[in-house]
Amino acid sequence: MYHSRFKGSHYEAGFKYGNILSKNNINPLSKIKISKERKDFSDKCMPIYKEFFPEIIEEIKGIADGLSCNNIKTNYKDIADFLFTIYAFTFENKCSSFAFKTDDNIILAKNSDFIKSIKKYCDSVYYKLIDSYSFIANTTAFIEMEDGINENGLACALTFVYPVKINYGFNAGMLVRYILEKCNDVNEALSFLEEVPISSSQNIIIADRNYNIALVECNCDKKHIIKNDYVFTSNLFVSECMRVYQTDLEDDVHSHERYNTLENAFKNYKYNLDFSKELLSGKYGFMCQYEKKDDIDTIWSSIYSIKDKKIYRAKGNPSRNTFKEDKRLKFSY
Repeated sequence: MYHSRFKGSHYEAGFKYGNILSKNNINPLSKIKISKERKDFSDKCMPIYKEFFPEIIEEIKGIADGLSCNNIKTNYKDIADFLFTIYAFTFENKCSSFAFKTDDNIILAKNSDFIKSIKKYCDSVYYKLIDSYSFIANTTAFIEMEDGINENGLACALTFVYPVKINYGFNAGMLVRYILEKCNDVNEALSFLEEVPISSSQNIIIADRNYNIALVECNCDKKHIIKNDYVFTSNLFVSECMRVYQTDLEDDVHSHERYNTLENAFKNYKYNLDFSKELLSGKYGFMCQYEKKDDIDTIWSSIYSIKDKKIYRAKGNPSRNTFKEDKRLKFSY
């Protein structure tokens, strides 16, 4: 897992990343085929990003220019076509997440389950950009984020849901990126999610330093908000109003089994930091116990202990790797 650091403008951050890739003769799109359908879809998403998050387009342009420094000629539009259509057209992300509050703390945690081959490319990124909140977040790609926390103590994580319907808008990873970078607390994040058009299907858990927790089940048609002292989710919608959007494809990634483990754990155990580590590590049932023959595994596991201002991460499957503290982020509270 890489540990990138970016500061300055969005364009400068993108240029630095592209230049690093270029110097190492890495073209991030070299093995990725983008269909005409995806390109057309991306074209329709572009105006929405320009309206809600124009800085992200500047970051994408920076990556393209950085790549071009060493003759990896790349059009920023090709990068956008990839980034704007993941989660709506690609389906490898399989995760579990939860959040809870106690008398003295609030915690958000996530297992990121993905195809094993992506593990060496994952990045835990520290962003400190102009006119944005500083944050640390993790990604299997770049620019889009999958879980993280910002300087204000707002933590966020996504779990992918297989889409039965898509439309033009922000995808799951871009939603998380925007929330971490631009939102101060759960209420601001919810206001953004209510307003922005969404392309993909996902669950998003949000928690803040003020003991607010929300789980948002959402897709291009509907956004359903659940508030509670604890929430949990895997790769499915469970609310009655969202079940119409649930795929009938075979669950070959243990999504229901992981959900049942989460449900039983919160019913039967006292939750605290140790509970979080043990739950993510599979002590209370199936969470990360994939077999060697499986194509997927838990490639990182994150815990955000918000009141304690602590970030813990296991690089790899948490049943085999220890959680270590990440001290890069300076909190503002």
